[in-house]
Amino acid sequence: MEITWLGHSCFRLRGKDVTIITDPYTKDIGHSLGRPQADIVTVSHDHFDHNNARGVTGDPKVLKGPGEYEIKNVFVKGVATFHDLETGKSRGRNTVYSMTLDDVVLCHLGDLGHPLTQAQAEEIEEVDVLMIPVGGVYTINATQAAEVVSILEPKIVIPMHYQTEVLTLKQPLDPVDRFLMEMGVKNVTPQSKLVIARGTLPEETQVVVLDYRR
Repeated sequence: MEITWLGHSCFRLRGKDVTIITDPYTKDIGHSLGRPQADIVTVSHDHFDHNNARGVTGDPKVLKGPGEYEIKNVFVKGVATFHDLETGKSRGRNTVYSMTLDDVVLCHLGDLGHPLTQAQAEEIEEVDVLMIPVGGVYTINATQAAEVVSILEPKIVIPMHYQTEVLTLKQPLDPVDRFLMEMGVKNVTPQSKLVIARGTLPEETQVVVLDYRR
């Protein structure tokens, strides 16, 4: 499986037979989505920097909320969460997606805005690769993200939704360095993509930083 970061919270998850795009954004945020092709698109919430399913080609199946789905032998579970600390009163609801692709369990937290409850963590279950927001302001911050990592205990952690050189949201996000510091990680070189398989997953949690500049 190949994981490529397209910027912000958008990833291309390319398996042997199926490609998934997560949280595609509009051009207004500064990043360049291009015209990616996919079989499945996941949308964590209906904000312009996460809901541009029309920007994805290939007539994909678009998932926009909690539930259990099976598409082309890929099992996807959407878990209900919130975009803020006030049970959605400020920014609404958020869906966390757990996806089993090529025997690897990937979890995309979308714009999670609060610590996970025990019930939510149990519903998410096992996680091999965790894509987690770390930039604060609109989501959990670096400290809260590190706490979520300790709860879910993934094999690989990929930070997302943080300030980059091109991101142009109204309020700047925190840089990824704050999360790396919380995780005790130093001297990380961003990778253009991550290629993994079930048999190559690390035994202990590893943080991988991906580069949006492809």
